[in-house]
Amino acid sequence: MTEEHTLPDASVLKGWRKSSHSGGNEGDCLEVLDNHPHAVPVRDSKTPQGPALVFGRPAWSAFVTDLTDLTHLTALADK
Repeated sequence: MTEEHTLPDASVLKGWRKSSHSGGNEGDCLEVLDNHPHAVPVRDSKTPQGPALVFGRPAWSAFVTDLTDLTHLTALADK
């Protein structure tokens, strides 16, 4: 990954929220910053001063769509 796709200290941005696709209360949580004008920063909630990965809006949208589709397929397979 190139440097322009990371933010070394994610705590400099305000307004993080826990992703609805996070792992619940097991501590495996992603936080997303929705109000960034050009991208979607994502960080690990356990290390708020750590780095954030920064995705373009189209890439993040595709990721969430694929994750949602995979979740639905897994649920169907478990039936």
